[in-house]
Amino acid sequence: MPNIKSAKKRVKVIATKTLRNKMNKSQLKTAVKKFEESLKQGKDAASEAYKAVVKKTDQAVAKGILHKNTAARRKSQYANMMNKLS
Repeated sequence: MPNIKSAKKRVKVIATKTLRNKMNKSQLKTAVKKFEESLKQGKDAASEAYKAVVKKTDQAVAKGILHKNTAARRKSQYANMMNKLS
């Protein structure tokens, strides 16, 4: 446990940021799972879920949770999954 005041504050701030990052990662994973489930239901459900998962991926990049190239690769994979439905 830190003794210096600024170090104690950093521990609190890091805990808050860690929690926020975990929440955002969890939301992204949930969106991906919903998208994969919607692929089984049909094209209409999948297109709505696709929009949601792409939006969550872009938000994760903006918040620094994902690297932009990782997000681009994942979005490409999602698009390929959608195209296989047609």
